[in-house]
Amino acid sequence: MDKVVTSAAEAVADVLDGATIAVGGFGLCGIPSVLIQALLEAGTKDLEAVSNNAGVDGWGLGLLLESGRLRRMVASYVGENKEFARQYLAGELEVELTPQGTLAERMRAGGSGIPAFFTATGVGTQVAEGGLPWRYDATGNVVRSSPRKQTQFFETTDGEQEFVLERAIVADYGLVRAHKGDRHGNLIYKDSARNFNPLAAMCGRITIAEVEELVEPGVLDPNHVHTPGAYVHRVVPMSVEQAADQRIEKRTVRAAPGAP
Repeated sequence: MDKVVTSAAEAVADVLDGATIAVGGFGLCGIPSVLIQALLEAGTKDLEAVSNNAGVDGWGLGLLLESGRLRRMVASYVGENKEFARQYLAGELEVELTPQGTLAERMRAGGSGIPAFFTATGVGTQVAEGGLPWRYDATGNVVRSSPRKQTQFFETTDGEQEFVLERAIVADYGLVRAHKGDRHGNLIYKDSARNFNPLAAMCGRITIAEVEELVEPGVLDPNHVHTPGAYVHRVVPMSVEQAADQRIEKRTVRAAPGAP
């Protein structure tokens, strides 16, 4: 089945206001920037985004934040995005902060048909006991907090240990960026882009992939495919210019050897 669509605008045309989107990327690596721009131009609003982080000011999910298009974020890292922090503390954005590994597993579970799982991460903290501020009002009062989660003891090799129940995440749409992909939706990611893109692809009911290099079916070695085409519904080929437009979250440099 040929899943290629002609444009990013066409690919996201049915993303309705209020939808939940799982967005791939790690820092600024592997962010589906073309699809995010298409959502911005479409005017889609009141979105709930599930992603490791919210990009930075002026790039990635930061563009949707600045335009007031996000009502809720499920993320593990605020990072360098000052607007993200400002909206959260001002009561303009609801934020569910989740441990990074737990967030990854919640997305993987959603794509695997697993409704929930037990993990040791967060036991004995507000992650399990509840009370993490999800939303503030304009004056800084907490108006919505995380609920207490179910815990249970299991016998392990180290004796009886307590675990907390975490629920899977299933998004309306998964938005991902791949280094290579074919017309059937088989995808290969590069380096750190592999951290969350496969998970976002798995947990989306409809998954849309922007692809830096589109190849014909049969070109990709099946042993190297990270996301099988069964998870992907639409493929958007990127132009050379779009593929080359990749940002660095925080540039660190040092003097060349021998320089004064």
